[in-house]
Amino acid sequence: MAWFLGLGITGVVLLALSLILGGLLEGVFDGALDGVLDGWLSLPVGAGFLAMTGFGGAIAMGAAGAGPVVATAVGVVCGAGTGWLTYRFSRALMRDQTALTPTGDDLVGTSGNVVTAIPADGYGEVLLRLAGQPVKFAARSAVPVARSAEVWVEAALSPTSVVVRPVDH
Repeated sequence: MAWFLGLGITGVVLLALSLILGGLLEGVFDGALDGVLDGWLSLPVGAGFLAMTGFGGAIAMGAAGAGPVVATAVGVVCGAGTGWLTYRFSRALMRDQTALTPTGDDLVGTSGNVVTAIPADGYGEVLLRLAGQPVKFAARSAVPVARSAEVWVEAALSPTSVVVRPVDH
């Protein structure tokens, strides 16, 4: 039974290391294994299989009084089930996609207000809404624009600056 418990503890330690170190093992090989570690041979799947094989075998020996061969078979079946569940769960998490991150190009055509006056030859500041959140950007304009004037974004110069024009009312 000590062997089974040792296998189980080793699997739990490997699982903890895989959570802490993340993709370090995959990064060390830098694509040399061409995705072999991505699926069934990933560290979390192997660690789950090893841990459940050990603990399943220990439970079979301790609770049911099974011999080593039967305990090993029970442990392997439990480990295979846990490995399969770990694989399916990790695949589901990897496929979970979020919405695209908004960029400065999403601002083109939106309106905002001038926070710091914009001179004709320099930068001022405008308050715009990016994904519903107010964000302050550096702004240039071909003409001077006074503070609190409404402006339209014509172009995004960088992730933090835009070109604006005043809105005619």
